[in-house]
Amino acid sequence: MRGASLHGAERQNAPSATDTGPLGRVLGGPWLLAGQDGRLTAYVHTEGTLLRWTEEAVGSARWSGPDTYPAKNLTHLTVAQGPNRYAHLIGRRVRPKADGRPAVDIMCATQFQTGRPVTEWRSLGNPFKDLGRSEQVGAPTAAVANGGALYVCVPTAWGGAALRREDRHGQWEAWKELDVAGVTDRPSLAATAAGLVEVLVPTRAAALHLHQNSQGGAMVRGYDAGVIPLPGSVTALETAPGRMTHYLTDVRGTGVVAFRAGSWPMPLGGTPGDGRTAALRATVDGFDCTLLALRGTDGAVHLGACPTEEERGGMWWTDGGTACAGDPSLALDGHGRAVVAAIGTDGRLALARQTDGPGLTLSDWSRI
Repeated sequence: MRGASLHGAERQNAPSATDTGPLGRVLGGPWLLAGQDGRLTAYVHTEGTLLRWTEEAVGSARWSGPDTYPAKNLTHLTVAQGPNRYAHLIGRRVRPKADGRPAVDIMCATQFQTGRPVTEWRSLGNPFKDLGRSEQVGAPTAAVANGGALYVCVPTAWGGAALRREDRHGQWEAWKELDVAGVTDRPSLAATAAGLVEVLVPTRAAALHLHQNSQGGAMVRGYDAGVIPLPGSVTALETAPGRMTHYLTDVRGTGVVAFRAGSWPMPLGGTPGDGRTAALRATVDGFDCTLLALRGTDGAVHLGACPTEEERGGMWWTDGGTACAGDPSLALDGHGRAVVAAIGTDGRLALARQTDGPGLTLSDWSRI
């Protein structure tokens, strides 16, 4: 891999989310998504604002932006995308009431096409009417099922989790409590290409697995993973038709772990920090491979690669060539090349793109 890290670049500790750089106080992101026209869009959540950059042409080094959209009182944000390529922005809003108590609700906005405006935020409410319980609803996660139905999941008071979803007609159903207990963090939500949704729920003793047996069906308990995820680390990737692989950081400090329902968790090594692992399938040397990206304990972007679903043969890890703040993101551009995005320690959005070299070879990082 080519990049600054192979030439003795200076290592720095990445700033925390409270540090202020050119983008302001960064609370989340970047999220990197490909639109219907193949152009990439990058989103970053800053205090009070959503920032958005857009590729000017497929695979271009030129980007427009940042465009700014209000995100007032949003403490957390996530971005989900389905087969229709719409970008769904889901946030947790906290507003002070007249008596000083916080009012918490879950918010939703959508971008339908690359470069087009984001819709107004609308509220999805809160699973609880009781103020004491509603205050404890945590950060949301989301997934988009076949047909565009949006699913939103939140951790709730006293170790529970609740799900709200659209039906086949686009109408929102009521919040429903999931059959879980001891939840310690936001669940990981994902949908297969066939439209079946899965949830992996971090708890104090294991990661609980729930899934659908039919499109739009109830969430039922499945095989649980005998590994405790580090909060915020879980992500999922469809690695075979109808089969999800969940990637997480083992809280016991053994590195990244891969889990597929019905199989033992597989240790993959690496030196992950305290953030999320991004996962992507891409072609490397003509082979279908799974790529992972994370912020390591040294504050640098780390990349892992292996043939898809062949993790037992070993995951190849390498330094991605730049220090970063927060979690890196992965996406395929319109030419099928892997792109890595991160917030650099200079507070700017940085990207590196897969090149034609042998193995997983990336370009030098460029700042936007």
